[in-house]
Amino acid sequence: MKKIKTLLVIAGPTAIGKTSLAIYLAKHFDTEIISADSRQFYKEMSIGTAKPTENEMQGIIHHFIGHISIHQNYNAGKFETDVLNKLGDLFREKDIVIMCGGSGLFIDAVCNGFDEFDEIDPAIRKKLNAEFKEKGILWLQNQVKEKDPAYFNRADIHNPHRLLRALEVFIGTGKTFSSLKTGQKKERPFNIIKILLDTDRKIIYERINERTEIMMQQGWLQEANSLLPFRSLNALNTVGYKELFDHLEGKISFERCIELIKQNTRRYAKRQLTWFKKDEEYTSFEPGEEEKIKSFLEMVIPEL
Repeated sequence: MKKIKTLLVIAGPTAIGKTSLAIYLAKHFDTEIISADSRQFYKEMSIGTAKPTENEMQGIIHHFIGHISIHQNYNAGKFETDVLNKLGDLFREKDIVIMCGGSGLFIDAVCNGFDEFDEIDPAIRKKLNAEFKEKGILWLQNQVKEKDPAYFNRADIHNPHRLLRALEVFIGTGKTFSSLKTGQKKERPFNIIKILLDTDRKIIYERINERTEIMMQQGWLQEANSLLPFRSLNALNTVGYKELFDHLEGKISFERCIELIKQNTRRYAKRQLTWFKKDEEYTSFEPGEEEKIKSFLEMVIPEL
């Protein structure tokens, strides 16, 4: 009888310690790690995405870190395809593979499948992008709220890329984004176990504030300055970089910039937790409970 392979998912909010847990478990199970942090996919963004250094990786092979450029389009559907292909290769040698990250949409695409949509006329996208540039996020939010309230109620309404996608699907197909998403899980030829790292909100926020300061010391402002000419790219429309670009363009002071990065990252962490806690397949643990997690996994992973 063929042995069942296992994908071990480690999720949680930013700055909680997912990477160190993943490396600890990868060493224990002699395996490799797939990154599911959509900001770490881009090779030009390192400090601001808290990419693990060679030193931090401790010799463990990581996939999907810095594998594409900010000038390339990449989405959850493409990630699903790429990861399933990679898992096909890895499971030939490994019984367990770890996927670690905080991008819920990308994790769900791999675990549950991502609904396919027909190609939308690029002219629609171009027109919507121009309107968004002229009228701003509030206009975009109102458009989606009016045309697809079901999607608006569960979407990250501060993410213009997601809102634009919902709007272009509605205009291009005449159907709402929410109705086209079937929500039906695709069967996977492997077992999936999901671990959620969570702790007191105050501790998460303290970690975020501390990590922001460390990243600034590491040269995040200089990294943002080198990327300033490309600030309109979707990949750079993200917490931290947006605020630094505004500072570099003289719109806000440095002090206000740091304050906003911390505040918006805390909001981002809150949204991440809301997303993961809706999924009852996750088992929650505190950061630092490596031994407890290891014992739990040895109990639930088939034929271990």
